[in-house]
Amino acid sequence: MKAIVLFAHGSRDPLWHGPIKAIAARIKEISPAQEVRCAYLELTPPSLIQVAEELSTQGCTHVHITPLFLGVGKHAREDLPHLIQELKHTYPLITFTCANSVGEDSRVVDLIAEVSLSALNVS
Repeated sequence: MKAIVLFAHGSRDPLWHGPIKAIAARIKEISPAQEVRCAYLELTPPSLIQVAEELSTQGCTHVHITPLFLGVGKHAREDLPHLIQELKHTYPLITFTCANSVGEDSRVVDLIAEVSLSALNVS
């Protein structure tokens, strides 16, 4: 089994989680058989380690992490690589891969620009 983990900062505010869960739901709409989970760095469960444990017990062999950060700050540069190293050590039978933060993807940058411009009916 291969899984996608959407990794975000986290918040105590339950409304904050809506967009993250919407992305997971959209992935399932596009690819119903795809395993997808949400994990958070802090302030709210589940953590990346908790999600990896769950996926491990389900026989997952590959986890692809998509960091949902617009900027490449300390969390993306330092915290996440440290967590991934810990996961690789703890779960040697699982291959962990990680995308760049979504804010580094030109498609995301273009889409945010389009959304911003559309508010003013500018194209």
